[in-house]
Amino acid sequence: MDYSIETSPLEKLECDCLMVGVYQDQQLAPSAQHLDGSTQGLISKILNRGDISGKNGETVLLNGLPDSPVQRILLVGLGENKPVSGKLYIKALAAAINSIKKPFIKSVVCALADCEVEQADVTWKTRQIAEVFSDAAYQYTHTKSDKTTESQIENIRICASGQDLAAAQTGLAQGQAIAEGVSFAKHLADLPGNLCTPTFLAEQAIALGGQFPKLTTHILEEADMQALGMGSLLSVSRGSRQPAKLISLDYQGGEKNSKPIVLVGKGLTFDAGGISLKPSLGMDEMKYDMCGGAAVLGTLLFAAKLNLPLNIIGLVPASENLPDGDANKPGDIVTSMSGQTIEILNTDAEGRLILCDMLTYAERFHPDVVIDLATLTGAVLVALGRIPSGLLGNDDGLCNDLIAASETANDSLWRLPLWEEYQELLKSNFADMANIGGKDAGTITAACFLSKFAGNFRWAHLDIAGTAWRTGPAKGATGRPVPLLSQYLLNRASQLA
Repeated sequence: MDYSIETSPLEKLECDCLMVGVYQDQQLAPSAQHLDGSTQGLISKILNRGDISGKNGETVLLNGLPDSPVQRILLVGLGENKPVSGKLYIKALAAAINSIKKPFIKSVVCALADCEVEQADVTWKTRQIAEVFSDAAYQYTHTKSDKTTESQIENIRICASGQDLAAAQTGLAQGQAIAEGVSFAKHLADLPGNLCTPTFLAEQAIALGGQFPKLTTHILEEADMQALGMGSLLSVSRGSRQPAKLISLDYQGGEKNSKPIVLVGKGLTFDAGGISLKPSLGMDEMKYDMCGGAAVLGTLLFAAKLNLPLNIIGLVPASENLPDGDANKPGDIVTSMSGQTIEILNTDAEGRLILCDMLTYAERFHPDVVIDLATLTGAVLVALGRIPSGLLGNDDGLCNDLIAASETANDSLWRLPLWEEYQELLKSNFADMANIGGKDAGTITAACFLSKFAGNFRWAHLDIAGTAWRTGPAKGATGRPVPLLSQYLLNRASQLA
């Protein structure tokens, strides 16, 4: 879809559909008031006869407008006539775009940015329109013979006053860049494991690096990892016929000597659990075990599109975890790049085995902060469900910055403790540590394991196993936490201004 900012009066616009907001108790948002006057009170008549109550998320499509270049008006309920929360604003936007996925609607004008939103400016509201509309329009068709998508919308114009033009344009640029990063991450994650292999993922990273002069990509092969002593990572790939790849993306947008932000994304393109085989029911969804890596690629795309004045390193260890005669066995002991030994009690706890070597590898970049993101534990679903991602880390300032970014981006986080007492659960009689800590506090003990490799820098861990994809009839990747990381990078860039 093509997006643009529209400053012309509503009565002069031509489009297939014009979106305006209405409140409860038959009250109108400013754009709806203006339109009501130019349509002989049509919107008021609709409200008076009770076709829409104004409840948040309600919609009514008005067709056949007499003597108007606007073919249809979509009334969108906003709730009570007061500043709405960011979440309710996004809910109304989602309802609006989902209600006009009609083949005959190709051009849309959205006048919903005139809604008052708590602690939000024109930039944020415009950005959310681009993000929410693009998210709703995404539809996976890559492996389908019929490529027809539900939505046929070709262009969306977002209304703004002349004095708000610059702010709206900034918001639109941010929203489009985030939306592109999210769509890229979703597409990679939705691809099946027989297509999206570690080699394919590396090829996508190389192609991404070729699009932007400030972004370069390096791929380390298994021989390179062996030379570096990455025995933990390589132990996971032994059961697969697909060679592991270490994808490294280097975005140089900041000062030459400025310490980089390092993003590490788990890239298990398929996880059967290895010898500790997963149940067959739902195993198809383990193609989503590379959502962390996909989100890193999507976030680097966002940063490069906006030319952010930051230095960012993206690291994606890509592998498969399958059962084989050479695969890890419960009881095996491997030596990580750090020199620490690990007793593998469960081969399905493989994500931490590839991430720990990445955390050690990240030290060579002298990072300002390191943030890893991984579909790491089913335990995070038990603790938090599918609404927030889990957050753990060794630095309060970094964790607080991520939480603040999550609130702005509406990409929720919830911090869990990383207390020393939990480390006791990882003790092993035969190695420096075990790779699991038992049935209790699985998300926390997984982060405790990673913390043993992150002692030399400020570090945060995002467990996205509950938020990276949806299951059931609406199965598909979400692209999270690309919006959260994008907002974090925007906040960091604003500190340099």
